[in-house]
Amino acid sequence: MKKSTKIKIWAFFMRLGNRAGCHQREDRSFKIKGWQFPICSRCTGILTGQIIGIIIYLMSVRIPIYIDIIFLLLMFLDWYIQFKGIKESTNLRRFITGNLAGIAQTSIIIEIFILLQSLSS
Repeated sequence: MKKSTKIKIWAFFMRLGNRAGCHQREDRSFKIKGWQFPICSRCTGILTGQIIGIIIYLMSVRIPIYIDIIFLLLMFLDWYIQFKGIKESTNLRRFITGNLAGIAQTSIIIEIFILLQSLSS
C-alpha cells in the first residue's frame, strides 16, 4: 500500500477519533509502527471495556452495581490524582482504568434497559 494511501486512512481515523470526543494527545496515545492511535489510551480502554462488557453480558454474567461504581471510581481517581499533580498517570494505567470504566458503563446501561423493559411489561 502506498504511503499516501496509508496517510489518508490514518487521517480518516484521526478525524473519527476527534469527532468521538477524544483529545488525542500524542503523549497519551498508543502507537503502532509509529502511527498514533486515533484515540487516547483511556478512550481505547473505555471502548475495549464496553466490548468486553457486552461479551460478559452475553455470557449471562451480571456485575453488581457496587462493583460498577468501584470501577468508575478507579478511573476517576486515576484522573484526579494526575489532575492535582500528585502523580502522573501512565498510558497502561489509563488503559486499564478506562477498560474497567467501559465494562461498568456497559453493565449500568444494560441494567437500565432491563429495568425499563420490566417496567413497560
